[in-house]
Amino acid sequence: MTHINALDPGASPLDYYGFELRRHREAAGLTQRQLGDILNYTGSLVGQIETARKLPTPEFSERADAALGTDGMFSRLVELVLRSRLPAWFQQVAELEGRATEISTFQTHAIHGLLQTPQYARAVLGVLDDTDLEDRTAVRLARQRILEKGQAAVIWMVISESVLYQEVGGRETMRGQLAHLLAFERIPAVNIQVLPFSAGAHAGMQGSFTLFRFASDAAIVYTEGYGSGHPAANPDTVKDCSLRYDHLQAAALSLRDSAELIRRLMEERYGEQRAFGGDSVA
Repeated sequence: MTHINALDPGASPLDYYGFELRRHREAAGLTQRQLGDILNYTGSLVGQIETARKLPTPEFSERADAALGTDGMFSRLVELVLRSRLPAWFQQVAELEGRATEISTFQTHAIHGLLQTPQYARAVLGVLDDTDLEDRTAVRLARQRILEKGQAAVIWMVISESVLYQEVGGRETMRGQLAHLLAFERIPAVNIQVLPFSAGAHAGMQGSFTLFRFASDAAIVYTEGYGSGHPAANPDTVKDCSLRYDHLQAAALSLRDSAELIRRLMEERYGEQRAFGGDSVA
């Protein structure tokens, strides 16, 4: 077992978080168990976080700030901790998501990570690799905190109709995911459109992509491959993808019709099924 005294607070944001948690706990005269009782967590979990063997969550950090009087330090630090646990090639994307004033994305295979439910994210991340799945899921969901900012980016999302039919995680998970999308229906900063099968050949046939626009910096287009990401600020590339996105939005259903399609599929495809006798079945 790694002893907390062996931690180098400069080694990583996670090590620094654990070092500071122990320092403030001891300054308050509390044992790990006592702090755990105050936070409504186990003392064992406190110890694991202090020894950088467990990721803290935003909720844990908020409670630690309140209990130890650290003026939001852990809540600020946890964002760095979680971002540092993203794959190295994706960390720049998370930074772009945090700075952007507008995010326009086209998705062909899955719901974008910013709008995924925990169950859906877990199912996506668990394909072929379930190691540290809970921590990796928490890291992905932490990106969604940008939606809570006072001046959050405006999000435009066009998703292929096939995404709604791809049963990720089972029927219950999909029903919850579609319900989550509908929860944004009256939020002007999050706009979801469905590109229907009837659109036929379309401007996004080459695959998913995301456009990031900023208050003062040049726009960036981002595409993704297996285990790699490709941000590009080339003006011609950005112009081409911007035009493609305009055409995708024009071919997609309206916001209202998209919501109606999502609602219908949620009930008809992922709602309760009934047996011949009339009783509902799982």
